[in-house]
Order: sequence, then C-alpha cells, then structure tokens
Amino acid sequence: MAVNRTPILKRCRSLGLEPSFLGYDKKSNRTNARAGKKVSEYGLQLREKQKAKFIYGVLEKPFRNYYERADRMKGLTGENLMTILESRLDNVVFRMGLARTRREARQVVDHKHILVNGKKVNIPSYLVKAGDVIELTEKAKGLQRYKDILEVTSGRLVPEWIDSDLENCKATVKNLPTREMIDVPVDEMLIVELYSK
Repeated sequence: MAVNRTPILKRCRSLGLEPSFLGYDKKSNRTNARAGKKVSEYGLQLREKQKAKFIYGVLEKPFRNYYERADRMKGLTGENLMTILESRLDNVVFRMGLARTRREARQVVDHKHILVNGKKVNIPSYLVKAGDVIELTEKAKGLQRYKDILEVTSGRLVPEWIDSDLENCKATVKNLPTREMIDVPVDEMLIVELYSK
C-alpha cells in the first residue's frame, strides 16, 4: 500500500499549513525558504490540491476519483468534493475524538475497532451517510489506549453535523456537512480550476 512518509512539520511548512489542522500540537520554528517568492496561478492551484490531499491523507488516484464523483453530483463541484472528503470514515472517527490525528484514525479503522450501524468496517475510505451510527467495538471500549486518547481529545470541538456521545464512544451523523461547517483551510475552487483544465 502506498503511504506518504514525508515528515509532517516539513510538509506543513511547505504548504503553509498549521499543524493543528492535522491534530498535531507541535510548532515549527523554521520558515519556508520560498515564502517571499511569487507563485504562478498553476502553482497556487497545485498547492491547494496538495493541501487537501495531505490533510485528509488521500493519494492522487482516489482524490481524482472523488473529484469526478463530486463533478457528477448536483451543486457546486468544489463543495461536493469537500463534503465527500469530510464524510470519509477515518475523518469522522478523527472528528469524533476517538483518534488524535487522521493517521491514527485510519489505523483505528484498519484494526477493525469501529462499528458502523452495528457492523465492523475496516475501510478508512468508507463514506458515511446521514443517520449512520459510528461506535467503538465492545472489546475496544475497554482498552486503555482509547481512554488515553479521549483524555487528550476531550477539549476538541466536535462539529455540529455529528451528534457525539463520548462516554459510550458513540456518535450519530446527523447530516452530511455543508462547506460552512468544514473548517479546513482549502480553497476548493482552485482545485476545480486545476482539474477542469
């Protein structure tokens, strides 16, 4: 399986991202060497696409498939794309507070610790729908690991489109998020411009 192994802080610096959007509380004191240079229109579009891919941990081929799917849906393609990315199971687990980072959320799903509507799902790219109930398995609820994670993530805000019950390690997707509900610093219109060339 292909994995992006670039150091997180280095990648954040090159994309001009705050590590907090990925769930990391570290800060980098270095500055980007290319910070003052003028970037072309294509460069800006490419950077926005790379930002979205990096934040959600998606590689090029699946990202392009998400774009094509968003293009076929009704409404604005960019907003549809962000909704699809946000409704991935690994992202929902991260948003619920059952993982410190999206990478950790992906691992939690991979290890079959998540139930969707009572069934085990181990596909991080599984797209949740409105009304889906996501919870930890009974075995996982007793693990010390999740107690530690919940302690760390207890201060994190759960988005309004997820109805969370962290005491029972359970959440319900009230509805799919609109663009206003997604706090990711990506200009999706530039991604649409890039792909529509």
